[in-house]
Amino acid sequence: MPVDKVFKKKIKRLEDFDFGKKTAEVFDDMLDRSVPFYAEMQRMIKETAAEFAAEGTNVYDLGCSTGTTFLVLDKSLPKGVTLVGVDSSKEMLEKARSKLSAARVGHPYKLLCQDLNKGIRVSNASVVIMNLTLQFIRPLYRQRAISAIAEGLNDGGCLILIEKVLSPNSTINRLFIKFYYDFKKRNGYSEMEIAQKREALENVLIPYHFDENRELLLKNGFKGCDMFFRWYNFCGIIALK
Repeated sequence: MPVDKVFKKKIKRLEDFDFGKKTAEVFDDMLDRSVPFYAEMQRMIKETAAEFAAEGTNVYDLGCSTGTTFLVLDKSLPKGVTLVGVDSSKEMLEKARSKLSAARVGHPYKLLCQDLNKGIRVSNASVVIMNLTLQFIRPLYRQRAISAIAEGLNDGGCLILIEKVLSPNSTINRLFIKFYYDFKKRNGYSEMEIAQKREALENVLIPYHFDENRELLLKNGFKGCDMFFRWYNFCGIIALK
């Protein structure tokens, strides 16, 4: 697995973080080293999706990146389920196609290149997954996105949402961020790498409070939701149609 060195050297002029070629090449390593309990969250997605996925329906991964979630899901879903991955990065989708092909994924799948800020199209879905994706959709468009997902979900379906979240208390928020950066240091990232990535993400990744995400879900087509995972400033939410 190629090692993430995107911010290893001092960058004179930092640009906004993107999911292009340089990121796609090392994204799997970036996730493993930057997201706490990433493997466990994938396992939780798998077992939850297996409870809701129905034969003859679609299972969506919005912001599918390199297709890792579909590799995890493949052996747990009923036959007759179609996997639909959506991402705005052609480079990420190329990686996903290569990985899914090499793994000989048993379910039929589609990989679509779409900018989720410009609208989301979901149909005949029993499960929709947004794993660290909604936070990259501009706040102006999030209500539209959640409403479109709810509309495209079949009754009895679910949305599995994982996000970075803010604490309503500024002291606790700073503490959680400190613990998160300590986690990244333990995984080999330097102070400079952490600082440069934080700056690059500043205008791109915009987290909500948990209560804001909950309100967004309940006001836009979901009848209930709850938290299924929490690690400092990372949160997993399940929402039911």
